[in-house]
Amino acid sequence: MKAQSKTIVITVLVTVAILFAAFFLLMPVFGPRFMHPIMSQYMHGNSDPITSNELDTATEKLTENGAYHVSFKSDLDPITINQIHTWVLHIESADGQSVEGATILVDGGMPEHGHGLPTAPQVTQDLGNGDYLVEGLKFQMGGWWEVKFNITANGNTDNVTFNIMLGG
Repeated sequence: MKAQSKTIVITVLVTVAILFAAFFLLMPVFGPRFMHPIMSQYMHGNSDPITSNELDTATEKLTENGAYHVSFKSDLDPITINQIHTWVLHIESADGQSVEGATILVDGGMPEHGHGLPTAPQVTQDLGNGDYLVEGLKFQMGGWWEVKFNITANGNTDNVTFNIMLGG
């Protein structure tokens, strides 16, 4: 009887070890397909993920307080996942004058997933005429992304958020 009990215990331990190994090896492959809808529901109270029809995906916007009119153009058209790329950000004052010498901070992430950008993009150059070079942008998966800019110029600070919906 002791040999049979020992065999059962060993069989259970080996089975549990195989299940754990399979879970950790297969989760990166199958996990996002099944976990994304569940994460969206529990993190944000949604039963359905956000679709591009529900988002303002304009590439030109007024900032939150109306101080600046901001637009961007990516060097990738269309923007794709897993590609580091640059944007040219164009900033005008509310009355249409190009904004020179602005200090711009960049942030963003995936609101439905609760994580930030995989890189640390920065404005690296004032190109003149209200244009600024933003380098180091990357989106590592499909879905809804936000790219946020905090803009300070001539004593005014304001924010703008661009929504990006990527396939993949």
